[in-house]
Amino acid sequence: MIKTDILIIGAGPTGLFTVFEAGLLKLKTHLIDALPQPGGQCAEIYPKKPIYDIPGFPEILAGELVDNLMEQIKPFNPGFTLGERAETIEKLEDDTFLVTTNKGTQHNAPVVAIAGGLGSFEPRKPPIPNITDFEDKGVAYIIRDPEVYRDKRVVIAGGGDSALDWTIFLADVASEVTLVHRRNEFRGALDSVERVAELTKLGKVNLITEAEVKEIKGDDHVTGVGIKHKTEGDINVDTDYFIPLFGLSPKLGPIADWGLEIEKNAIKVDNSYDYQTNIPGIYAIGDVNTYKGKLKLILSGFHEAAIMCQSAYQRIFPDKKYVMKYTTVGGVEGFDGTKKEAKKEVVKAII
Repeated sequence: MIKTDILIIGAGPTGLFTVFEAGLLKLKTHLIDALPQPGGQCAEIYPKKPIYDIPGFPEILAGELVDNLMEQIKPFNPGFTLGERAETIEKLEDDTFLVTTNKGTQHNAPVVAIAGGLGSFEPRKPPIPNITDFEDKGVAYIIRDPEVYRDKRVVIAGGGDSALDWTIFLADVASEVTLVHRRNEFRGALDSVERVAELTKLGKVNLITEAEVKEIKGDDHVTGVGIKHKTEGDINVDTDYFIPLFGLSPKLGPIADWGLEIEKNAIKVDNSYDYQTNIPGIYAIGDVNTYKGKLKLILSGFHEAAIMCQSAYQRIFPDKKYVMKYTTVGGVEGFDGTKKEAKKEVVKAII
């Protein structure tokens, strides 16, 4: 069983920044996320899209923001349970919580912070009649290990950043990469679109636009796909893997059954104090929560994380009083022994 001070459900930007705020209070953290890597939507859906409302950054790519947050929390050694979904929660006799994932991993903490963004993510599946028959048999909605596709034939469907980025990446891994998109225009970053066009000219990518995959062929494993082209009719492409990348659909998932007060698919919290839910010890921060005047912005989630951690400290240590110190004064002392602080200026007395 994994024990920690604050169990954070969701490893998006708000969840990651919670690690930093908790670390300043000497509180240990562990994060659970259904995605295979930290970063939430910023890492999974639009890593190359610019964000313009992060204080101090006139412009920063979503993926770079995640990288910066990971670097910022490194001194506090957070734990991660990735690729698993928080499934059940149980209040124990010692007033702590037991959270179990869909894979049976158990976590115990006196405080649970739900920072699940818009909830857990489920892939948007294309309307292909037999697609579920080939899941884990050549059909994948998320690429977890690119080496699986080493020297294999791959067909990717989609027109966003994820489809473009993986097409570019797998062009140097797979033996053959085909990208299918129903339009001529793409929704991804311009440099990615240009790179795919360049790889197409070099013969490293087979680009089929104004077309959709309508059929998956094979017995125990994918052997090909049937494509409906706008002008050329039916096209058959032999392949070992079919990867439709149409984004992820957010859902509260099992959290909706935890006895929390839900309003419009979000968790109601007390924003006048600490973003606590109707269950003491369980907080909700970031896009997953709702209250009067709520703004679904990353910077709002950062603010909520800071306030929540102060309340969590008082819950864990009710007999202690924490005196907040500005990082510009006290510095940042990591659990790994590192310390960042301003240089001390030597002031000489004037006689």
